[in-house]
Amino acid sequence: MFKDNLTRLRKLNHMTQENIAEKLGVTRQAVAKWESGETIPDIEKSRQLAEIFGVSLDDMVNYEPGENLGLELPPKGKHLFGMVTVGDKGQIVIPAKARKLFNISSGDELVVLGDEAQGIAIIKAKDFLAMADAVRLGINI
Repeated sequence: MFKDNLTRLRKLNHMTQENIAEKLGVTRQAVAKWESGETIPDIEKSRQLAEIFGVSLDDMVNYEPGENLGLELPPKGKHLFGMVTVGDKGQIVIPAKARKLFNISSGDELVVLGDEAQGIAIIKAKDFLAMADAVRLGINI
């Protein structure tokens, strides 16, 4: 996965192996070996690569395009959890990975926001109310 992600990200960012090598202080051959899977970079070089491409280190190492509809690695902090099906009464099941990441449990109250041009957003009610209070009181959040 790492070698494929590195190659894909380098090409998406219109960079050469030489460009990457220069940014990391390694040889072009080292980058070529990483892309071929012959070797892998140490954790510090991997972290620097993730920073260069604006992705998380976890995604840099573990991301598989098949997990997310065949799409490329998302920017750091952005997620695509997959597709859900809307039930007869409008209900959806939030994927387990999203529930874990955002600490959503059974019984939590959520606010559904909508923008006709942008779509729907879901936020925990307590967080939404805290933001609304902060705005009302003129507190920077």
